[in-house]
Amino acid sequence: MPERRTVALVTLGCARNEVDSEELAGRLEADGWELVEDAEDADVAVVNTCGFVEAAKKDSVDALLEANDLKGHGRTQAVVAVGCMAERYGKELAQALPEADGVLGFDDYANISDRLQTILSGGIHASHTPQDRRKLLPISPAERQTAGADIALPGHAPVDLPEGLAPASGPRAPLRRRLDGSPVASVKLASGCDRRCSFCAIPSFRGSFISRRPSDVLNETRWLAEQGVKEIMLVSENNTSYGKDLGDIRLLESLLPELAEVDGIERVRVSYLQPAEMRPGLIDVLTSTPKVAPYFDLSFQHSAPGVLRAMRRFGDTDRFLELLDTIRSKAPQAGARSNFIVGFPGETEDDLAELERFLNGARLDAIGVFGYSDEEGTEAATYENKLDEDVVAERLARVSRLAEELVSQRAEERVGETLQVLVESVDGEDGAYGRAAHQAPETDGQVLFTSREGLAVGLMVEAKVVGTEGVDLVAEPLPGAAAAGEEAAR
Repeated sequence: MPERRTVALVTLGCARNEVDSEELAGRLEADGWELVEDAEDADVAVVNTCGFVEAAKKDSVDALLEANDLKGHGRTQAVVAVGCMAERYGKELAQALPEADGVLGFDDYANISDRLQTILSGGIHASHTPQDRRKLLPISPAERQTAGADIALPGHAPVDLPEGLAPASGPRAPLRRRLDGSPVASVKLASGCDRRCSFCAIPSFRGSFISRRPSDVLNETRWLAEQGVKEIMLVSENNTSYGKDLGDIRLLESLLPELAEVDGIERVRVSYLQPAEMRPGLIDVLTSTPKVAPYFDLSFQHSAPGVLRAMRRFGDTDRFLELLDTIRSKAPQAGARSNFIVGFPGETEDDLAELERFLNGARLDAIGVFGYSDEEGTEAATYENKLDEDVVAERLARVSRLAEELVSQRAEERVGETLQVLVESVDGEDGAYGRAAHQAPETDGQVLFTSREGLAVGLMVEAKVVGTEGVDLVAEPLPGAAAAGEEAAR
């Protein structure tokens, strides 16, 4: 009998990392590894790191150190770093963090089982030397699909696999293994980014933009539906660019209705939209297609023209407000969220006031605010006229307070609305909660039910908003809502 080998995957960062972890889990399970939930119960703890900003990198290091502390006190024998931080720093991270027994880049994912076995057996797998992954694919998007066949693209594993290489679910099974029982799952639409925002290092370690084939996205969605998933969230670094390397920049508009028709799927959500790339046809599909959430995760980042130009981005307050008005004229209940950077080099008090003018007029459902900090390898890190750290911290606190007030006000505006809510938890102590179409997992608020009677995880129920708790909504299930949800689920 083969020796029992156990592995735990600890995932930090965004939904794209969660997809990558489930691909790694699929590869490992297919090669005989037993997946366990807790690192202390695993021979190898694999930490899927985030390398986006300093706070995320610190969280990743802390997770690696925490896993390392388990060695010698239980089953854990090795700790391995994968993910964006591992890809971005490679040997540098391995030298700075000897507690990690291995630092594996994206190119190691296809052979993850062999890599972990080598490390578990006391061997050493040399950490990779980081490279600018934008240079691995042709500049021309039209040439990337062929060239991309030999490039490691996490989350792009083939879907139609030979028997035994994925969880049993017919010929559509992807190389993926679900790590939780949530009724929501993310699906990779693409990887990489061709934009050159001056503050962002992601393209350098995630590479140039490359789309997945629509058939792979559809088949993976069908497989997820068979696993009990009710909502899929399409993720990538920039969903509005989907299809440009497949010869059709409007491909998302035709794919969304097909995804919405997959048996068992109750909601399709699109994240990571670029305001400068929003087009009328995409807005129409997002606001009028049954089962497609009228949800707009728009990457504004700022609204003062001078700051946006320094960021290598486009737009201004009035154009952004006009975009939101256009969306709401088609779908008054549409959800909108965004992230913003304050304290960017050269940002003036007038620029900050312009951002506050936008926020006051935008009526966003969720707002993330970050203080600027240099990211090595980015253009902005070379800028002069940097603001003092205490100025950045003061502006961060100021805009964060405003954001908290505004999202609470926006929640109050929704009192009286009737929403379709996907039930995500029914707990004896905490009650029941779920999310409406304007609320994405992790990043936005949620709906708290006044009663859990008849509710079950995975049901889509109709509920009326009767109150708020900050950004969260309090809603009362309508008579017959649970029964209707159960009937729809069949």
